[in-house]
Amino acid sequence: MKYTNEQLKLAADTVRCLAADAIEKAKSGHPGAPMGLADLAVSLWLKYLNFDPKDVNWAIRDRLVFSGGHASMLVYSLFHLAGVKGCEMDQVETFRQLGSRCAGHPERGVMPGVEVTTGPLGQGIAMGVGMALASRRNGDANHTWVFCGDGDLEEGISHEACSFAGNLKLGGLTLVYDSNGITIEGSTSLSMADDAKKRFESYGWKVLECDGHDFDQIDRVYRRALKITDVPVIIIARTTIGFGAPTKKGTAGVHGAPLGAEELAGLKRNLGFDPEKSFYVPDEVYAMFEQRAVKCHRLRNAYEKARKAAPSPSKYTVADLYGALPSFDPAKTVATRAANGTVMNALAKVATDLIGGSADLEPSNKTGLKEYGWLAAGDLSGRNIHFGIRELAMSAIVNGITAYGGYRAFGATFFVFSDYCRPAIRLAALMKLPSIWVFSHDSFYVGEDGPTHEPVEQLAAMRTMPNVATFRPADANETGWCWVEMLKNTAGPSCILTTRQNLPILEGTSAEGVAHGAYTVYESAAHPEYLFLASGSEVSLCVEAAKLLAETGRAVRVVSMPCRELFERQSLEYRESIVPGTCAKRIIVEAGVKFGWGAYVLDASKTRFVTLDSYGESGPYKVLAEHFGFTVENVLAKAKELY
Repeated sequence: MKYTNEQLKLAADTVRCLAADAIEKAKSGHPGAPMGLADLAVSLWLKYLNFDPKDVNWAIRDRLVFSGGHASMLVYSLFHLAGVKGCEMDQVETFRQLGSRCAGHPERGVMPGVEVTTGPLGQGIAMGVGMALASRRNGDANHTWVFCGDGDLEEGISHEACSFAGNLKLGGLTLVYDSNGITIEGSTSLSMADDAKKRFESYGWKVLECDGHDFDQIDRVYRRALKITDVPVIIIARTTIGFGAPTKKGTAGVHGAPLGAEELAGLKRNLGFDPEKSFYVPDEVYAMFEQRAVKCHRLRNAYEKARKAAPSPSKYTVADLYGALPSFDPAKTVATRAANGTVMNALAKVATDLIGGSADLEPSNKTGLKEYGWLAAGDLSGRNIHFGIRELAMSAIVNGITAYGGYRAFGATFFVFSDYCRPAIRLAALMKLPSIWVFSHDSFYVGEDGPTHEPVEQLAAMRTMPNVATFRPADANETGWCWVEMLKNTAGPSCILTTRQNLPILEGTSAEGVAHGAYTVYESAAHPEYLFLASGSEVSLCVEAAKLLAETGRAVRVVSMPCRELFERQSLEYRESIVPGTCAKRIIVEAGVKFGWGAYVLDASKTRFVTLDSYGESGPYKVLAEHFGFTVENVLAKAKELY
């Protein structure tokens, strides 16, 4: 579709005024970036972006990610002009208000067409890398575009993700860098002296440059970017933040506050719009976006016709997953990190959408899918990914792969480094993305590496995140059943925690129990007087102590709680049957802080904890277990205090 520069300018200026009007009415928002990026965004949308507003989930659509989520009114302006259902003018006019789809930052699942939720800066860049990886691995004939700004490139995640993409020579990815030299505090020179061109050349990217307000230059760099298929591309576009504003353009004052009535009127006069009209869209602009939508809809229909003739991808059932699980010798002890690797390799034969990798720790956390090869530059056919020592980018890339569709992506590292992963896990929870994280070395039992590598508070912290299912299996069999539950879970992210040390294979474990999140793994009587609650490696410890207590004539029960979140979703009747309110004497055992276990205390005077509420120490794990009281003798002694 051919448009004159005058037509493109009219469309871009309409975007500027729409964005400024919505932010002014809301008395909140960020007008500078939408106004500065309007020329680049309109040129891309009307001439190159293959996106069908009538089917925003069209599988082979181009992916467009706005990494600077604060520029949300740029997104909503484009969506409204294009006719995306859900972004009607009443939604735009209620920007940032309760109940509006036009949230402060674009949210996947709230506004149709938003690919990923991009609040924290830099996350969108990494998720865009994940999308491009999924696209290229599929051989899809589409392109991934990411708009970003100075703040995105200042965030460390941008280095991790862009270095990763350069190493893979990830074609089909274009980063459009809104280089306006302004952040909240003022000029970027206050804190940033990078040479972006040299930086990205060192990554192995192709670097293009343009004036972000010159439509001819913009057109040339977009055309060149689409012709470069063997490496990722960054377009460094020099722009003016708040372009068009009479006094605030090019200043920090236009970044994160409404223009104000006088400045808004001046903007409209500068652009040839009537200052008395708000939320005004010329008919010609609607027509331009409709013409593009019609063309993209035809492309989509042609694709759908071809796809119907192709074989459908295979699907697997829960029964298939259970049937694929390996068996473990009950006479042998095994670390759940090793069992986890065995389980993953068994399930990978059925769960053909499983793909991922580790942050340079695969030999230690055992997450390699041995029969399926490794991704490399020029060959993305494998299912294993070398993420390198990049936990933050790894986690966001995993989200991008999952968000693209067709994959269950996972990332893996030591549990203590989950703090580096949390921002991306939180976004996955917000987006209801079923990404998976595998965290090995889950407690002080790491041993000699010492407290820097021994997670203490991380488990409690993970459990505080809404819509995240955290699994901590007690043995090899529970590990397999936890994986089934994670693959069943399509409404949010899951994490599994595995041990470095060997654990016994327990009697009394069950797949049904794991599916309920918690269950009775051992009891000496139907109506217990003593209740042991534990997860992971501490379950076997409790079973041994409980058996000794039972020999004294006490009625005891041990509850394995591999996933507290699953348990708390069960009916009150089921929860009461496992953790009965008639049993006040409770011994809670977990190799981490006690925070969060208060919900399971019925009577504080009748509850004892064996937890770790300080940091770990360096030493052999068996010595540390004795030192911290994680022994059968100490757990039994705690129970006997309740005689």
